[in-house]
Amino acid sequence: MRFVVTGEWSRNRLLQLIVVLYAVYVGLLWFTNLGLYFAKMDLDPNSVVNYYLGNEAQFTSPRSYQGLLEISHYHLFAVGMLLLVLTHLMLFVPLENRWKAWLIAAPFAAALVDEGSGWLVRYGHPGFAWLKVAGFLSLQASLALLIGVSLWAVFTEEQDENYWDE
Repeated sequence: MRFVVTGEWSRNRLLQLIVVLYAVYVGLLWFTNLGLYFAKMDLDPNSVVNYYLGNEAQFTSPRSYQGLLEISHYHLFAVGMLLLVLTHLMLFVPLENRWKAWLIAAPFAAALVDEGSGWLVRYGHPGFAWLKVAGFLSLQASLALLIGVSLWAVFTEEQDENYWDE
């Protein structure tokens, strides 16, 4: 928090280096997330239904309760930690608080929709497959936006040219 209050965010090149490297790391995570999703299903809600409810013609079984529980257990922790760190960076960006609040809340909401909609397809109704697609796309878009805004803040803020000479 000291970096936000003192304005050191725009002068601390090492902090900026950490943010850039973290953004690269999360960018790689973003691409692998795409790969994992599209390895199992696509943006057609029927593929989501087939993934969660199984498909006799393709010899696939429905997702089990324990399987969904294990995935949710891991995702709720890992995605929560990812979003905690990534949205925390929004405190540093030179935007109005209302935009920062939106950039913080939207990814958490998208992640909950993405995670919960699989359960809704499996144990609620196949019609929730649209929600799964929307949740996935929203989460991916919000992660990309957070990465972009973080990098924008690093590269557009006034830099102290003499920092490296200290």
